[in-house]
Amino acid sequence: MRAVVVGGSLAGVTAVDELRRHGWDGVITLVGDEPHAAYARPPLSKGVLKGTEGADSVALPRLGADVEVLTGIRATGLDVDARLVRVEGDGVIPYDKLVIATGARARTLGEHGLVLRTLDDAVRLRGELARSRSVLVIGGGFLGMEIASVAAELGLDVTVVDVRTPFVTTLGPFLAGLFERAAREHGVRTVVCPDGVSPAPYGARLADGSRLEADLVVTAVGCRPNTEWLQGSGLTLLGGVVVDERCRAGAPDVVAVGDVAALPTGDGRFRRTPHWDAAIGQARAGVTALLHGDAATPYTPQPYFWTEAFGLAVKLAGTLPAAGEPTVLKGSLADRCALLRWDHPDRPVAAALNHRIPVARLRALAA
Repeated sequence: MRAVVVGGSLAGVTAVDELRRHGWDGVITLVGDEPHAAYARPPLSKGVLKGTEGADSVALPRLGADVEVLTGIRATGLDVDARLVRVEGDGVIPYDKLVIATGARARTLGEHGLVLRTLDDAVRLRGELARSRSVLVIGGGFLGMEIASVAAELGLDVTVVDVRTPFVTTLGPFLAGLFERAAREHGVRTVVCPDGVSPAPYGARLADGSRLEADLVVTAVGCRPNTEWLQGSGLTLLGGVVVDERCRAGAPDVVAVGDVAALPTGDGRFRRTPHWDAAIGQARAGVTALLHGDAATPYTPQPYFWTEAFGLAVKLAGTLPAAGEPTVLKGSLADRCALLRWDHPDRPVAAALNHRIPVARLRALAA
């Protein structure tokens, strides 16, 4: 018996650990297309990009010697009837159980602009920042603002451009306002261009025809699921691999987890949740379903996020964005150290702003 995990991501490594935890005593093969061993992505836009953490610091714990790890090998196809994963070079890997954890890649805007998604991306971007005096970051979400923060700390002239106010669609207007003020204090300029922006050599063109100039352009505008290798497999691909509430992908003994999986939202739609916490939770739920079927507990999201930028470190529990004004439970917003809660009946959120608190307690506040 062989369980195959395609994707050397956090979700893939968690799936391997979960297989062993559930007593799977057959062969486990992990296939990853990157040349590196599995690593954590959150530090890439923080310590690794800044140069305070080395590339080896992000490595996840090594898998046991009983796991066959194949790095630098790309999956090219899936035959669910023959139970075969096809890999480059016309190779095949048979499976009895399959976990799809091929994640996502950085979304790009044309041919210009660097991206930050992989360890190699982070190392390359760190070198480019060291050679530049100014940087234009296109995208004002978690990743874009973290990159802008590091660049400002390194002494570069930084501009962030987005179709909306940075962070407003991810964190909500209240926290977005805090980060925008902190960014200005660090010398970062933000430009809102509702009609769109296009990267160009050494800058970007705005929809009104004006142009922003910079030595370096970085795009941070989301990610695309790596599903091309699954074309023709019979799996439903709709903005990701469509799965049920137990992460089952619509073929016998196949689950999809992590950034590549599109889960039901309860209103007839499916959505990916490309975040660290979701990758772990889905991998655990998916493997349980893979081994125990309908007896497995459905995946229940417990949203948890964090970001660090411009001297603000915020941890959040609950469904974002947070709506309206929060209640200050502890600390002071004037001191930028506070425990906050939004008591919206449909989507309560708790946040720790430069405030230490266990994750379990923050989730309890949001619940």
